[in-house]
Amino acid sequence: MDCIFCQIIDKEVPSDILYEDDKVIVIKDIHPKAPVHLLIIPKKHIVSVAHLGESDKTLIGDLVLTAKKIAETQGLKGYNLVFNVGRDGGQMVDHLHLHLLSGKPKDLP
Repeated sequence: MDCIFCQIIDKEVPSDILYEDDKVIVIKDIHPKAPVHLLIIPKKHIVSVAHLGESDKTLIGDLVLTAKKIAETQGLKGYNLVFNVGRDGGQMVDHLHLHLLSGKPKDLP
C-alpha cells in the first residue's frame, strides 16, 4: 500500500512513536504547526472523516480518548484537536488522523 501512515503502522517506515495500542498509534508530526503537534492515527485504514461509517463510532471515540490521555501524560493544560477532511480542508495524507496541537499554533494544520 502507498499510504505512509499504514507503512508507519507496519513499522516499514521509521517514526517517532509516542504511544501505540491495538487500535491507534500516536506520532510526532514531521512538519509541526505548534510546539506540540501530534497525530493520532487509527490502525484501520479509512481515507477521511467523509469515509466514516456507522460502524466507526467507537473508533472515533478511541481517537479522542487517546488524544485526551496523551495530553494528560504530556502535561498539556490546553490543546486543539483537529480533523482535516479532503485536500480542500487541508488533509495531506489519505488516512484519517486527528491532530493534537498545544502551545502557540503557527496556524491550523
